[in-house]
Amino acid sequence: MSVLVIAEHDNQELKPSTLTTVTAAGEIDTSVAILMAGLDCRAVAESAARVAGVAQVLVCDDARYQHQLAEDTAALIAAVADEFSHILAPASTFGKNLIPRVGALLDVSPISDIVGIESTDTFVRPIYAGNAMATVKSSDDKKLITVRSTAFAAAATTGGSATVSELQPADGSGELSRFVGQELTQSERPELTSARVVVSGGRGLGSAENFNLLEQLADKLDAAVGASRAAVDAGYVPNDYQVGQTGKVVAPELYIAIGISGAIQHLAGMKDSKVIVAINKDEEAPIFQVADYGLVTDLFDALPKLSAALEK
Repeated sequence: MSVLVIAEHDNQELKPSTLTTVTAAGEIDTSVAILMAGLDCRAVAESAARVAGVAQVLVCDDARYQHQLAEDTAALIAAVADEFSHILAPASTFGKNLIPRVGALLDVSPISDIVGIESTDTFVRPIYAGNAMATVKSSDDKKLITVRSTAFAAAATTGGSATVSELQPADGSGELSRFVGQELTQSERPELTSARVVVSGGRGLGSAENFNLLEQLADKLDAAVGASRAAVDAGYVPNDYQVGQTGKVVAPELYIAIGISGAIQHLAGMKDSKVIVAINKDEEAPIFQVADYGLVTDLFDALPKLSAALEK
């Protein structure tokens, strides 16, 4: 038995979600391999070989995998799947796009978004927006799994000495899909899903301009900026800021929710944060039910005072 982790990367560095997936894989079996598909990704593969707990890195360096399209990458995974009992990927957009296609190729039902491992065939995953946990036992010969990154600690980036092997490209989708382009939000702030502190705003901020107040606070705390779905739908910020069931799941050391009512959809994405601070003028807002600290006040009065206090 051995476990294969599909690496999420940008051809320059590993994403933190890959490191947490390696930790989950290590709880299943001590023989963990990483599959690295990309273009000019040799340096990333060498860094993956140094990750603690990894025994082997399989590299397929080819132009067709530059953007890791699911149609091509799934075929590559299927080509090596016979060697592994479990195949894991992060429960990010990358993994959610990839693993179902692999499941179709292998005729295996994926188990999504796991937060716990009870045995080699039994896993725990949230249901009902995280309000209940389901224990799922799979009878498939091969287990396909996506891992919620906030549920596992990141593997150490040093201490490993894995072997690095080359893979040949697999026959992919042909013209079924092709990469056209991408638009990425550029920011000097930490990445939302891996930040130590997250400051999120909701519809209570009232406008995109008012998000500047929140961003000034985030800069002082070296924090990432998030938002509720209501704020995203209102056009205040781009949708890659969204925290929640249909956005990103975060679990920072400190989560500050400003002008967020606390709908179930949003709570599903942040309630595992270590410390939650809520600022809202509605004392009946559901966010206060999960908050460790709550401030019932007008956010437009509180934010400038908080920013000023941090300057002292």
